[in-house]
Parts: sequence; structure tokens; C-alpha cells
Amino acid sequence: MTKSLRTYALSGVALFAMVATTHAQTVLRLNHNNPEDHPTHISMEFMGERLSELTNGEISIRVYANAQLGTQRESMELVENCALEMARTNAAELEAFEPSYSAINLPFIFESEDHFLTVINGEIGQDILSASRDKGFMGIAFLTEGARSFYGDRAVNSPDDLVGVSIRVQPSPSAIRMVELLGGNPTPIDWGELYSALQQGVVDMAENNPTALTNARHGEVVSHFSLNEHTIIPSVVVMSNCAWDAMTEEQQSAMRQAALDAQSFHTESWNAIARAALETAQSEMNVEINEVEKGPFIEAVLPMHDEVAAQSPALADLIERIKAAAN
Repeated sequence: MTKSLRTYALSGVALFAMVATTHAQTVLRLNHNNPEDHPTHISMEFMGERLSELTNGEISIRVYANAQLGTQRESMELVENCALEMARTNAAELEAFEPSYSAINLPFIFESEDHFLTVINGEIGQDILSASRDKGFMGIAFLTEGARSFYGDRAVNSPDDLVGVSIRVQPSPSAIRMVELLGGNPTPIDWGELYSALQQGVVDMAENNPTALTNARHGEVVSHFSLNEHTIIPSVVVMSNCAWDAMTEEQQSAMRQAALDAQSFHTESWNAIARAALETAQSEMNVEINEVEKGPFIEAVLPMHDEVAAQSPALADLIERIKAAAN
């Protein structure tokens, strides 16, 4: 199908679903590109269970894994157009839809995991989730995916090790600019194509959290994972305005509560999952894990903070608030 045909077809499905559930249960479809055993899928299933519980079965969520209803980018466009109720994307790709997300995508903007959690669980996080309301959708929940690091066919101990290296990045201006400042060649490649791209040498390296080694099996085709931990970019569950506005105030309150509960559930389980992924990659996939001195990386990418702040007074204020939250 072309993109327009896909949108039309899913619009028809959405209309049928709404008609079919007018006098019964409303089922919200949530699409994402990870497998069913991925932590985010499990947490979104948990969100659906909580929503059904809190609404006495009036509303539930059906989670579609492995991009069954479209790629991550297509899902966002479908949500914008009210052809899909919900999707899971991430803060990096959301830059193209809502600039506010670029603030939390900045490398080393967070001083620690606690700093990150303070931001996403507080007023700043809610302001970012709500910022896209005039663009056809709103954020519902942040699902942490931990810190992202470089991995590939070589160890990375300093920015010098990245000079001239082809590195897969998400289609995000922040990710592209970060790799440029570190001396690498940023190469946007769809997530579903990355395994073969690493295997065939289309790119030398990628950057992601440790579960990429195990859940996506990238540990089969790379030899090193370097813990420079440059960014903490969360997944974001989004909902179309149409789906949100169709709910009663009580149902909207239940959705917010289910989202908060899923956010907490996910955070509690993530660190153990990431540690287990590193151990499995090292012991079963022979991936070498190396610690990294972060100072040179921080120095190389700090100009990005000023560059993004200069884009608008709103972004400058948001970056200032995020940094102040570290205290």
C-alpha cells in the first residue's frame, strides 16, 4: 500500500472500531516497532490492563508489536490524522513533530538517572507531553529506555575513535548533530534494517541502550559496547486528539492514572533488564563491554546546548528549567 492508501484503510478500521464499540467496550489500538518480549511492550500491556480496571472495562488498549500497523514514522502520521488512536515512538523522532522534545534529547543534559526521573515525572515532563496538543496529538507517558551508548566493530574510548566512522542514528536533528560534533558520519537507517546494516558493514556502529544487543540481537553482529552514555532518550506513548476528546472526563482521568502507573512500573523494571542485557551480551554473545571517561565527550557536544537554546525562547527556558532541576 502507498502511505495514502494505508491511512485511508486504517481510517476505515478506526471508524468501524468506534461504531462497533459505541454500545460496548472501546478498544484503543497502540502500535509500536519492538517485539512482544521488549520491556516497553510489557509496560504498555500493563497500561492497558490498568486502564480497563480503572474504567470498569469500558476502555482497553490493544498493543500491536513489530510495527504491524506501520513504521514508527507512519504511526505518528496516522495518530496525527486520527487514523490510529495511540502509538509508541521516542523523544528523538518526536522532534520532527514537536520541538520541545529536542531539549531532553540533548547529550549529557541529565546529570544522573535521578535527574532524568525528576524531569519526566514532574511538571517539566507534563509540559513537554502537552506541548503537541495543537498538532493533533498529546503525549501520555514517558517510558525510560536508559542511557544510550555506542556499539559496533570497535571500542570507543574517546571522540577520536569516532572520527570518520559511519554511525547509524535515528532521523533526529539532535542525534545527527551530536555525531557530527564527535567527528562521525551520521547515517539515518530504519530500526528494522539496522541488524543487516551492521552485519553487512553498511554502517560501522550504532548507538542505543543495552537491550539492543539482546532483544534486537545486535550482539550477534557487533563486538564492542562502549558505555559513554551520551543521552537518555525515553520512549513516548502518544494519543490522537480525536481519541482523547472522545473520552469522558472520568475516562481521561483514568487514562492519566494508568499512564502514570505504567511509567512507574516500567522504571522499576528497566535497570535490572539493562544490566541483564549487558551480562548476556558479554557472556553469551562475546561482546566486549568497556567503561568510558565521559569528560571529552561532554566537552565535544556542549555547543549543542547553546545551539538548541538559540532556536526559540521557549526552548531556552525549557533547557534552563531542566538543568535547574538537577539541584
